[in-house]
Amino acid sequence: MRKIIWIAHTSLDGYVANKAGKLDDFESGEDNLDFVGEVCREAGTILSGRITYELLHSFWPDAGKLPGATRAKKKYSDWYNGTTKIVVTRTPAELSKDNTCFVHDNLVQYIRQAKGQKGSSIVIFGSASVGGQLMEHNLIDVYWIFVNPVIFGSGVPLFKNGANRRKLRLIETRRFANGEAALKYVSEN
Repeated sequence: MRKIIWIAHTSLDGYVANKAGKLDDFESGEDNLDFVGEVCREAGTILSGRITYELLHSFWPDAGKLPGATRAKKKYSDWYNGTTKIVVTRTPAELSKDNTCFVHDNLVQYIRQAKGQKGSSIVIFGSASVGGQLMEHNLIDVYWIFVNPVIFGSGVPLFKNGANRRKLRLIETRRFANGEAALKYVSEN
């Protein structure tokens, strides 16, 4: 059975993006990217919403070839290019291409089926709505929450109001030079 790993960056007050939907206030770092690369090494599939996919896909396919690309960027870009992408979208215009599959409906059923197959883990990046849907059906095995030292005051929440109660157990923490802290939780439900 494949594991589902949800990786999300949040502000201290629990937002994955500011009011405008931007991630600009999250300061990145080489050690952070290197660590996310370690976490993702066990995953061969990325699951995301369309907006997150477009954000990732506009940069990572060629990031390792850019002048001055760091070792971590090259490594992460190579990993990204070798993964299968599952993109959840309400826009049915996209057809599956290369190593990307677009899911328009029945996400929970699709993921239950994918999770039951043999293979490497599936990682969700951000995508609060996608993660929230899977969380409601108890399909997430590991939560990596990266808490950033910034307060937005409002924005896109990681967990929507009215989310089903979940009891999680903290099993690992990591601190980074930029003040970010990564917290690894597993579900106890």
